[in-house]
Amino acid sequence: MKLRSLLKYWLPVLVWMIFIFIGSGDLLSAEHTSRFIGPFLRWFAPGITDATVASIQFIVRKCAHLTEYGVLATLLLRAFRQLPLTRVFGITFVVAAVFAALDEFHQSFVASRTGSPWDVIIDCIGALAGLVLYGFMIRRKRSTFKIRYSTFDIRH
Repeated sequence: MKLRSLLKYWLPVLVWMIFIFIGSGDLLSAEHTSRFIGPFLRWFAPGITDATVASIQFIVRKCAHLTEYGVLATLLLRAFRQLPLTRVFGITFVVAAVFAALDEFHQSFVASRTGSPWDVIIDCIGALAGLVLYGFMIRRKRSTFKIRYSTFDIRH
């Protein structure tokens, strides 16, 4: 039963970290993603300038950083479910931040990539956004549960 629980909660974290690691290699570099984003934008808006395409690609890539670390933080929260709630948010943020720093360090060794401290900051903001969103979801779920079941009193 313990192995099943370990796989259920930690395998998604590991798979997502591997996805991030693979993406930080040459496969998802700006050079390769521009092959998809550029033609799509030119199909969608034929008169678009190269500068606009570059700006949109930049924004899409930074949003990807936010999203992938928001998902990582959420998966880590789920995996750390047995820790006290007051500690789990801090531990999750630190783990995500350390992984972001290691990911950017890894990128500094890839010829088509550059490691950037700004990207670590964006990744940390993404992790923080994931934590906040998860916190809102927990709060909403608890309040919905209270509202739904507070009107049913078994003493009546």
